[in-house]
Amino acid sequence: MGMKEQCKTWVKQHLDEGMELVKTMYEHPELGDQEFESMALLCEKLEQLGFAVERSYLLPTGFIGRYDSGKPGPKIAFLCEYDALPEVGHGCGHNLIAAIGVLAGGAYKAVIDQLGGEVRVIGTPAEENFGGKVRMAEKGCFDDLDAAMMIHPGTENRLGGRTNALMPLKFEFFGKNAHACHPQEGRSALDAAVNTFVAINMLRQFMEPGSFIHGIVKDGGEAANVIPAYASLEYYFRAPTMAEAKAMSQRAVECAEGACQMAGTTLKTSMYECPYEDNKINYTLCSLLEKQYVELGLSDIQPVDEVPGGSSDIGAVSYRCPALHGYIQICGCEVTGHSREMAAATISPQGCAGLENGASALAMCAVELASDPQLLRQVKEEFAR
Repeated sequence: MGMKEQCKTWVKQHLDEGMELVKTMYEHPELGDQEFESMALLCEKLEQLGFAVERSYLLPTGFIGRYDSGKPGPKIAFLCEYDALPEVGHGCGHNLIAAIGVLAGGAYKAVIDQLGGEVRVIGTPAEENFGGKVRMAEKGCFDDLDAAMMIHPGTENRLGGRTNALMPLKFEFFGKNAHACHPQEGRSALDAAVNTFVAINMLRQFMEPGSFIHGIVKDGGEAANVIPAYASLEYYFRAPTMAEAKAMSQRAVECAEGACQMAGTTLKTSMYECPYEDNKINYTLCSLLEKQYVELGLSDIQPVDEVPGGSSDIGAVSYRCPALHGYIQICGCEVTGHSREMAAATISPQGCAGLENGASALAMCAVELASDPQLLRQVKEEFAR
């Protein structure tokens, strides 16, 4: 039996254990940076599989499981996400992502002594809002990896997709309170906020194609008969590259500065969430995933989506090592992401099939990378370019 077949057999033998992880996290969803029970659950399973595990790795709810063959070879990591969403629980399927990562790591570990190198399973918390991968990347988590791979559940089998860079900016305006019947004695922070909001809206027609601005009035005053001394706006600026997102957000800051001059107020800007880089596609890894999907009998395999949609902290990984972020179908196109229906799909028979195929595909990719030095060199050369 070849090593790829061994990986497939291992995943099939441990599928019930993987689905138990999926169901437990489905029943006990935890928000970003609060995933202590999920971290413990996944770490316990990795320890049972023979990994050396470090809990609270780099972040309070991060973790890493390592197994080193003791022989020369590539360092390959499988990434886990396990944060849930408010109200809908695991509506993005991160419980399934985590189980795919654990089973892929276990399957690859079962054959790595024949290949050499090291396998890691890395728990990356808080993908939805707080950029676990970004913070871990800043601490060097992915710098020595030859490849980092993960698969996301969804409505289609897709080899990957571009994402938008994201700059989250908060604008705070400081004025002076006064009675509304004596406005000359005050300075309206709300006026500055409203003028900023209007000015940023006027930027839209001058943006690069594929760029987006989303903003809200977060604070606007407490009483109609009081000139507000404080107001705030929160914005997301998204663009195909981080350079474009930064340029767009800088123009917005200039709008806010002008509005403050008009209103006689002062301004403070800050990043209220974690900025996300765009996802740099490694097409060699995507082609490798396609080969495994075909071998597993999957059909209707979609190419890389070249139109950026949304943002993800996988971008931070893709700028530090070759990264793969594929997709596996677990439901029909009538199901939307971030929904209760998507969460339910993770524990369905289709979810179980997605777990088996996703984990097998990732482990099979790792086997090919470790056994074919020329392929690994192509992956790394593309990353360097």
